[in-house]
Amino acid sequence: MPGNIGPLEIIIVLIIALIVFGPKRLPELGSSLGRGIREFRNTVTGDKSNDDDADEPEVKAIRATTPPTASVEQPAEPEVVPDKRS
Repeated sequence: MPGNIGPLEIIIVLIIALIVFGPKRLPELGSSLGRGIREFRNTVTGDKSNDDDADEPEVKAIRATTPPTASVEQPAEPEVVPDKRS
């Protein structure tokens, strides 16, 4: 039956991944896979969380220098100028 994955199959896949990628690279791959799944899930559900733990250091630095009340300015109303030729 397709899709029936048991503990033995998971162990075999993990052993193959360990052999292919090595013990130093495997935790990095797991971390990036988890981050990608989390991003995909948040995009699909529309959730926006402010987890500082999951952010990259560059994003934390940008957030630290940006004021929290910074907002996008609205364009000014256009000014109506009468025609002086008449």
